[in-house]
Amino acid sequence: MSLKQRWLLPEGIDELMPQQAIQLEQLRRQLLDMMQSWGYELVFPPLVEYIDSLLTGTAKTLDLQTFKLTDQMSGRLMGIRADMTPQVARIAAHNLRERDDVLRLCYIGNVLHTRPQGQGTSRNPIQLGAEIYGHSGPESDMEILQLMVEVLNSAVSESDLLLDLGHVGIYRGLADYAGLNAQQEQELFLALQRKALPEIEQLLNSYPLSADSAEMLLALAELNGGVEVLEQAKQVLENAPDDVQQALISLQTIAELTTTRLPNVTLNFDLSELRGYHYHTGVVFAAYQAGTAQAIAMGGRYDDIGEDFGNAQPATGFSLDLKTLITQQLKTNSQQDTLHLPWSDDEADKAKVELLRKQGKVVIYQFTQKS
Repeated sequence: MSLKQRWLLPEGIDELMPQQAIQLEQLRRQLLDMMQSWGYELVFPPLVEYIDSLLTGTAKTLDLQTFKLTDQMSGRLMGIRADMTPQVARIAAHNLRERDDVLRLCYIGNVLHTRPQGQGTSRNPIQLGAEIYGHSGPESDMEILQLMVEVLNSAVSESDLLLDLGHVGIYRGLADYAGLNAQQEQELFLALQRKALPEIEQLLNSYPLSADSAEMLLALAELNGGVEVLEQAKQVLENAPDDVQQALISLQTIAELTTTRLPNVTLNFDLSELRGYHYHTGVVFAAYQAGTAQAIAMGGRYDDIGEDFGNAQPATGFSLDLKTLITQQLKTNSQQDTLHLPWSDDEADKAKVELLRKQGKVVIYQFTQKS
């Protein structure tokens, strides 16, 4: 390896330079203070855990994204976290299980992925998120949505945000109603994510489905748009089972609450949006900046989390990569004024510098050049 190549970082691994680093730190402090003012308590899960704890339950889907290593003290296999959400769920279910009230937790820390989650995304993001445990109603979903938007408003104007909402219970209920087996459900799931209508039609024609089931499943790919989509869905899915109807009611409730509480945010409903299908249980959502295709924050409901730790409970939350907000420069921070003063040992000069720094000024000593 040449001297030049020796300093290359692995593909997808990045670092922040001074200006970005200080912006990130300032934003981190601001957001943690904000979430604390909403009643969210900060937790710091460990960077590594034993695999049988880290990849328990729904977190098994993170197996391929998790770097693994052997603990030199115990000989057991450990993993470097790829997502902090399951860790926080473990804390809520085990360490804080004696709490009887609704639990609100927030977190921030580095995570590591074996592969980038999308084109151009980092493999070492700084994940920030918030979770509500112990409440299953639309109020907690709405609070999480509001908090996510409030967090993003620190980086991008609310009027530039688009919220994409769906509900995994709609497809799950229709697949069960149609009697799809696991393989068929997965095949159709993948086709729906691509919104590949010819492929969806071909798959549905190859399954032994009733005309009613096939028609409703086919309609999902095109039920995408503003709040009017929910009215269309009521008509198209009028023969769907009760769990699908309840999912539509949940989305309608969220739509009404969002209209009054987040009036400047554009809403889009996509009933074939199945992000986190094998993880989430209810409403799912993602936030986009106007004109971009990459989500800048996402989340949803995942009830019965903590079941593998002996304390199943409803939960909802969101997470984002703090570095994305900084590196995309969604909002330019003003440059702080810097004072350059000559090096001095005079006590009065030193007292002046100390006072200026206490007032929040940046003071840099200028050293005399040596010959």
